[in-house]
Amino acid sequence: MNKLYALIPLVLTLAFAGVYHSHVKTEDARAEITRAETARTEAEAAAKKTEAERQARADSDRRTAERLAEEKRKEEEKIAKWESTGRQIAEDTATYQNQIEKASAELKTLETRLTAARAAREQAAQANFDQAFEIEKARVQKRNAELEIQRLVEIVARKSGASLGPVGALP
Repeated sequence: MNKLYALIPLVLTLAFAGVYHSHVKTEDARAEITRAETARTEAEAAAKKTEAERQARADSDRRTAERLAEEKRKEEEKIAKWESTGRQIAEDTATYQNQIEKASAELKTLETRLTAARAAREQAAQANFDQAFEIEKARVQKRNAELEIQRLVEIVARKSGASLGPVGALP
C-alpha cells in the first residue's frame, strides 16, 4: 500500500500534467488566435487611420487650394475694380476739367459783357442825368425869361401909366 500512496499521486499528477498541458496548448492556440485577431484589427484600424489621414490631407489640400483660388479671384476682382474705378475717375476728371475750361471761358466772356453792360448803363445813366440836367436848366432859363418878360411888361406899364392886367406867358 505504500506504493499505492506514491503511485496514485504520481498518476494523478501525470494526468493533471496532461490535462494541464492540453489546456495550455488550447489556451496558447486561443491566445495566438486572439493575438492574430488583435493584430489584424489593429492593422485594419491603422489602415483606416492612414486612409482617414490621407483623405483628411487631400481634403485639407483641396480646401486650401479652393481658398487660395478664391483669394486670388477676389484679389483679381479687387484689382480690376480698382483699375476700373481709377479709369472712371480719370475720365470724369478729364470731363470735368473740360467743363471747367468751358465754364471759365464762358465766365470770362460773361464778365466782359457784364463790364461792358455796366459801362453802357453808367454811360446811359450819365447821359440821362445830363439830359435831365439840360432840360431842367432850359426850364429854369425859360422861367427866368418869362419872369424877366413879365417884369419888363410891368415896368413898361408903370411908365406908361396904364395897367394891362396880368400878362400870361407867351406860347
